[in-house]
Amino acid sequence: MADKSVENKSKQPRTKAVSRSTRAGLQFPVGRVHRHLKTNVNLKKRIGSTAAIYLTALLEYLTAEILELAGNVSKDLKTKRITPRHLHLAIRGDEELDALIKGTIAGGGIVPHLHRFLSEKIQGKPKENENKQNT
Repeated sequence: MADKSVENKSKQPRTKAVSRSTRAGLQFPVGRVHRHLKTNVNLKKRIGSTAAIYLTALLEYLTAEILELAGNVSKDLKTKRITPRHLHLAIRGDEELDALIKGTIAGGGIVPHLHRFLSEKIQGKPKENENKQNT
């Protein structure tokens, strides 16, 4: 009798495995992030599964945000390919991302910046012709 119950369980179709990324509704791999957290963190503590899900969601959100801004920059410059320069301009154009990512982006160049005193025209004395027309 015991053999039949074991056979019935083995004959049932096995449910298909669902990844943690699919369960969380993410595109980035939760399992890989969890593995890297466990191996690369120098702490001798355990890493919870929800920490890996949270970190993966954070990485996915930041990537989507940066790619959206870089896509807008590349569209403004009328190109179809996002380059490191576009990423650099997108990150430096956003105050929050600029504060978060202060490092150097390889191939990014510099952000053009003109000081406001240099860009304004020098206001001197009005010309005599303008005074005659106003009176």
